[in-house]
Amino acid sequence: MENELVKVITPIDDTPAARAGVLAGDVITELDGEQVQGLTLREAVDKMRGPANSSITLTIVRAGADAPLEIKVVRDVIRIESVKHRVEGDIGYIRVSQFSEKTGDGLDEAIAEIEEEVGADQLKGFVLDLRNNPGGLLDQAISVSDAFLDKGEIVSTRGRRAEEIQRFTARPGDETDGKPVIVLMNGGSASASEIVAGALQDHRRATVLGTKSFGKGSVQTIIPLARHGAIRLTTARYYTPSGRSIQARGIAPDIEVMQELPDELKGKLDLTSEATLRGHLLGDDEKRLGETPPELDPDADTTNDAAEEAAEGEEEENSAAAAYVPPDPKDDKQLNYAFDLLRGIQVNNRFPADPSQGIPN
Repeated sequence: MENELVKVITPIDDTPAARAGVLAGDVITELDGEQVQGLTLREAVDKMRGPANSSITLTIVRAGADAPLEIKVVRDVIRIESVKHRVEGDIGYIRVSQFSEKTGDGLDEAIAEIEEEVGADQLKGFVLDLRNNPGGLLDQAISVSDAFLDKGEIVSTRGRRAEEIQRFTARPGDETDGKPVIVLMNGGSASASEIVAGALQDHRRATVLGTKSFGKGSVQTIIPLARHGAIRLTTARYYTPSGRSIQARGIAPDIEVMQELPDELKGKLDLTSEATLRGHLLGDDEKRLGETPPELDPDADTTNDAAEEAAEGEEEENSAAAAYVPPDPKDDKQLNYAFDLLRGIQVNNRFPADPSQGIPN
């Protein structure tokens, strides 16, 4: 919820909302003409649910649109296949849309089927697509990371006390036998998908390509209360193997590639990130309440103010494309750039990643 309205972070692949045209950043203001304001998130979700083949009309405010949009969504039984794969000539493409109970098993099957179809000696490498993946189960993120790693830490969680630190490590054995891997990410990639990208990037096992991720790096714990109640409390942060906090910072790509928006969507998408959400848990490098802002600090270095303002303006201009994925793969600039890198058509010093260099400082 944001300002008492439902804000879409990422529509999940192959769901009624995605098929109807709901986009990341959309704000839902009415459900069948009833105001969302005043409802809790659970109440709003309950109203959106209903029998299969029934419909609901969502009134949506979209950045850049002149007036609210009405989108009719036909409800359906949602069976999400979290892992899909296909062969693109001599490259294996694996799409992970979320991290559910069977994601790790689905990835294992996808790798095995790709290697059988292409042939291990002919396979140029893998593209692991985590774009607009909102996250999911931690154990499945660990399992997916483990499939590409032979050893080392995958992720750690750190709370207030030193004894609360938990570390999760990879088991011996890389299922892809060291084949080059490119991970696709964007502003809709959050939580568990950031854990995977951060682990593979830190170990230099994969090259991360796309745009900066969402930045959801906090751990929630469900604490039971008396009389059948419970409270969900943020208790820790996720850290990548090199010690980077994901919270409100996200994972920056090794190679930034922006999508090209079609004319009808220019100025009509609004990227939300963890750092822009009201009341979010501050990241390690964010300012704390009570700190003196640089503009009020007489000793602060302000020589780069103009450059920072220009960078912020450029970021706002590019943010619209940061969570957009074209429906037709031939128009997908990020995906095709990844294919070209794996086939040697494009050259970039960030690819291939070199595991022998170890985790960066």
